[in-house]
Amino acid sequence: MGLVSVTAAGRRARDRLAAAWPDETRVYDTDGGTGGTDGAAQPPGTAREAVARAFTECDRLVCFLATGATVRLLAPLLTGKESDPGVVCVDEAQQYAVALLGGHAGGANELAHAVAEALPGCRPVVTTATDAAGIPGLDTLGLPVEGDVAAVSRAILDGEPVRLVRHVALPLPALPPNVTETTDNATESDVGAGGGGHTLLVTDRAPVPEVPTAPEERAGRTAVLRPATLAVGVGASRGASADEITELVRRSLAEAGLSPRSVAELATVDAKADEPGIAEAARRLGVPVRTYPAAALAAVPVPHPSDAPLAAVGTPSVAEAAALLACGTGAELVVPKRKSEVQGRAAMATCAVARRRPRGRLALVGLGPGARDLLTPRARDELRRASVVVGLDQYLDQIRDLLRPGTRVLASGLGAEEERARTAVAEARAGHAVALVGSGDAGVYAMASPALAEAPDGIEVVGVPGVTAALAAAALLGAPLGHDHVSISLSDLHTPWEVIERRVRAAAGSDLVVTFYNPRSRGRDWQLPRALALLAEHRAPHTPVGVVRNASRPGERVTVTTLGELDPAAVDMMTVVTVGNTATRTVAGRMVTPRGYRWQEAP
Repeated sequence: MGLVSVTAAGRRARDRLAAAWPDETRVYDTDGGTGGTDGAAQPPGTAREAVARAFTECDRLVCFLATGATVRLLAPLLTGKESDPGVVCVDEAQQYAVALLGGHAGGANELAHAVAEALPGCRPVVTTATDAAGIPGLDTLGLPVEGDVAAVSRAILDGEPVRLVRHVALPLPALPPNVTETTDNATESDVGAGGGGHTLLVTDRAPVPEVPTAPEERAGRTAVLRPATLAVGVGASRGASADEITELVRRSLAEAGLSPRSVAELATVDAKADEPGIAEAARRLGVPVRTYPAAALAAVPVPHPSDAPLAAVGTPSVAEAAALLACGTGAELVVPKRKSEVQGRAAMATCAVARRRPRGRLALVGLGPGARDLLTPRARDELRRASVVVGLDQYLDQIRDLLRPGTRVLASGLGAEEERARTAVAEARAGHAVALVGSGDAGVYAMASPALAEAPDGIEVVGVPGVTAALAAAALLGAPLGHDHVSISLSDLHTPWEVIERRVRAAAGSDLVVTFYNPRSRGRDWQLPRALALLAEHRAPHTPVGVVRNASRPGERVTVTTLGELDPAAVDMMTVVTVGNTATRTVAGRMVTPRGYRWQEAP
């Protein structure tokens, strides 16, 4: 990332970014000084020279200049949106970080947010239409996209009818209501012809449909998303050329009607990891090479085993087995093993193509204790990525404004946890991008465990950690969790009280700090007094106890009392109770548990 500044204020802001991202930035100086991080500064020059050098040498650029000046300096350098770096412009007072060039392809929109976060008081300015409307840009999905992307994107923004055709169950983010999915098996030529609407096609098939260019032929324009569903297994004799391997792969894909842009990797046996022809073919195709031990390949059932690779590298199949192994459970062999064709000599390469089983996506998202600023950036990203969001109604109400237009929201009430888990898993199995939300952390007394108990291995599962109620309460109380601690739920709706009591006794005897979840409700008013009595068998009445109700939410109340003075009637289901250990003390009204036991003696 290049950093260019010309004024003292700009240099100060520049140095802040260079310090924040020491391994990612290069300073292009215009004042004769070194600036930035050691060894990162370039020789000083004029602003024009600095911008020109940074533009050609970096994939992103931050200019601490006026937007007009930056535009004039950039204009002669522009070549195209696919190759130009993303440029962010920051004003003299560092009030705004403006995504000026390459918002999507160059990453300037994302960079503007990162710069604003690094500079106090700075705000990102993003003017890309899709970002402003909360609609995912087709060129921001991390997939190759072809066809008339601009026309289809404009139709989505303008509310025109757009047909979504998925040959592959790709878990897309939410799209607005004017994008409607069809279940037909239309081909590329079909979707590109007429129909009075536009088409967004998700496919690994080829070729790309021809797109009409005349203004009067706008109907039927198509954009094509290419998911990385294919793996090509390659076997090669020693010394096989990159030309032979590349030609074999391209011909095999073309004859099968598959797109090279949907190839995720070339796969082969470990013994061929250093084969120059395979490495160069992968470079030309723009994909990595993945290798597998011969024993792993030999364990894969294939339709066309052979004695030749068994004798050479220890497995009866390289191409077919490697392709299937790369695509994982449920892979489909779509192009069986075939040999290269070179006139006048024997073939030196084989290849096969497999397709991954379509996979939906399930994100288990912890929303934190309630305050918006305790919702993590990763949780926000997952909510924006989802097309279906499942959760308790009151939790969904907290984050509806963060969802993209068109997000399908499936809400249910208290007591329907298992139903929510099954619903979320079913939506993911159908190929959707799903976020299952809960308060705190999804894995702590929340939805992750019932969901994972239902989730098969055929879906992608992502866990998003959140700030738990215990941690939120602890931060308000002081530092009660400074040493070993445990969380125990006092609800016996799903756990027999005998089990709960055994755990409380163990925590009491082990001198652990204890945080009680679900401590008391209208129908459960005796469990908390009983648990406190068990702790009191091992702890003095003056042991500090913290009571936090509605941590980080409206009506928040924080009380530090003692084990002998705590009134259980002041506790309800919105409350977290933290009981200190024998070393916990109250210091200036705050609970503190030392990391060691130097306060073990009585005060």
